[in-house]
Amino acid sequence: MQNISNRYSRQELFDPIGRAGQERLADKEVFIVGMGALGSVLANHLARAGVGSVSFADRDYVEFSNLHRQMLFDEEDAREMVPKAAAAERRLKKMNAEVNIKGYITDVTHENVLSLLHSSHIVLDGTDNLETRFLLNDAAYKLGIPYIYGGAVSSRGMQATFIPGITPCLRCIISPSSGTGETCDTTGVLSLAVDIAASYQTVEALKILTGNEKEVRKTLLTFDIWRNHRFEMKMKQKDDCVTCTKKDYPSLTGGGGPGIFTLCGRDTVQIEGREPFDLSYWAKRLEHLGEVKKTPFLVRVQLEGKVYPRSLSGWTDPCAGNGRGAGSKSNLRKIYRKLIRTKRRLDKKLSNNTFVFCFMRL
Repeated sequence: MQNISNRYSRQELFDPIGRAGQERLADKEVFIVGMGALGSVLANHLARAGVGSVSFADRDYVEFSNLHRQMLFDEEDAREMVPKAAAAERRLKKMNAEVNIKGYITDVTHENVLSLLHSSHIVLDGTDNLETRFLLNDAAYKLGIPYIYGGAVSSRGMQATFIPGITPCLRCIISPSSGTGETCDTTGVLSLAVDIAASYQTVEALKILTGNEKEVRKTLLTFDIWRNHRFEMKMKQKDDCVTCTKKDYPSLTGGGGPGIFTLCGRDTVQIEGREPFDLSYWAKRLEHLGEVKKTPFLVRVQLEGKVYPRSLSGWTDPCAGNGRGAGSKSNLRKIYRKLIRTKRRLDKKLSNNTFVFCFMRL
């Protein structure tokens, strides 16, 4: 076996890290929420850098449209519809056996976010919707740990580091009513922009984890790699911020009903439910409607037609659904209520639609 004692030798030669910084890294834990484009870059860099524990959560599964920008996955993962958290865990363990790698096949919600993050020194943003980002922001400030934000769309990216007691928080610079704006669905995304945004996130994390907090950039960085633009904006704390000033953390209370999110890159709306599902039961129930594929993680049936939504996906424990081409959150909510919660006859409801209906085992 190759001697791996010099695995980090080139990183240790970088004076701001050195041997002492490398030893600090080995004692640290990080948590990444989202294992798509940003998350896969983050996990790859942090595991290779020798962070002691790298954990992450994502409920989605690998598709071929992911492969141009999500570096931890391959064609076999897409063919088998492997959950991203499972595929990433398997790949990262092969990269660095010295690091504790743990993937969670789950959504991060107000019900589980604090327990998932409780032992982490940093939380990194690999998500694609504002609802979850505000949740991470509130959880990080309640726990007193840094939240490292990043995003990319088209040829543009942005990054900021939010540290409780030192910097403003996400709510100070972005309003919950801002809307989703452009997404990967509407304008696409260059994988290079994703790589750069996630690399900025990673280097800020390494500064904190190795004891170089004074080097952390305290601005919101935006860039456009196609047009060669770069800009830094100073961040100012709001006097009435509910999170970092009033310490109310509204996203941690939840809304009392199913969460509904628009997902980037898949023309997809996701809805969270409460009812658990049995994979074997639903595989049997759906088999007369179309082609059914069953894996250790999910059951999928697809029908052909012309009426929206083009696809619908659901997961177990608790139930969650994705509606591809559903058109709007309200449309998917209606479908969810009719097909899942009331469990009416599926053949009547699906006969004129193209659905991909999936149930994932956690």
